[in-house]
Amino acid sequence: MDLDKSMIGLTGSPFVFEVEKRHIRQFAEAIGDRNPLYVDEEYAANSSYGGIIAPPTFPIAISAEAGDLPIQLDERRMLHGEQEFIYHRPIRPGDRLNCQTKVTDLYEREGKSGMMQFLVLDTEITDTVGKLVAISRTNIIYRNID
Repeated sequence: MDLDKSMIGLTGSPFVFEVEKRHIRQFAEAIGDRNPLYVDEEYAANSSYGGIIAPPTFPIAISAEAGDLPIQLDERRMLHGEQEFIYHRPIRPGDRLNCQTKVTDLYEREGKSGMMQFLVLDTEITDTVGKLVAISRTNIIYRNID
């Protein structure tokens, strides 16, 4: 297999994501979630959140903006294996989020068609004072193709 553990710790370019109400509304519409916490200011203001928040899977949209990692991957060999979101606080309109993607793990497992590698990428999302907001963790299955 082509990937090796020396990749662990590699980081992409840092980037900033500014969250706007329209981002949250468009994302909620795209996933078909009609929860008023994401679009109705009055409803959200009277909730325990005190205002509009982003849907739990919203960091996937942030990760899509990620700076390139300094590794070459053959997209034909890649499968999206798993996605996890680890929250420290909700994402809200007006947030200016500092983000960076990092290779956090690489391991191998035997599959039906032979050995497969699993590449774990974490996009760390912090606020303007450096407090962790969320981590978007992606597990990519990297398989042999013949």
